[in-house]
Amino acid sequence: MKRVLMVGMVAVSAFAAQSAMANADLAKAKNCMACHAVANKVVGPAFKDVAAKYAGQKDAEAKLMGKVIKGGSGTWGAIPMPANPQVSEAEAKTLVKWVLAQK
Repeated sequence: MKRVLMVGMVAVSAFAAQSAMANADLAKAKNCMACHAVANKVVGPAFKDVAAKYAGQKDAEAKLMGKVIKGGSGTWGAIPMPANPQVSEAEAKTLVKWVLAQK
C-alpha cells in the first residue's frame, strides 16, 4: 500500500512540474515574459508580487484575466500594461491561475 501511495505521489509531482513548465511556456509564447519575470520586477511586477498582492481576494482571477486581455494601468505605477488580445479567455485563465500560484 505504501508503495502504491508513493508511486501516486511521484506521478502527481511529475504532473505538477510538467504543468508549471507548460504554463511558463505559455507565458513566454504570449509575450508575458517580455515585461514580467517570476521572481523579480522587469518592466511590470514580478509574478510572485502579483500573487502576494491578490492573495485571498475572491475576485482576483476574474480581475486579472481582464487585465491580461484588455491591459490596464495605475495598479503598479505609471507604466501601463498593454492589451494582449491574442490571448484567449481560456489561456488568460490558465496564465492567471499560474501567476496566482507563484510564491
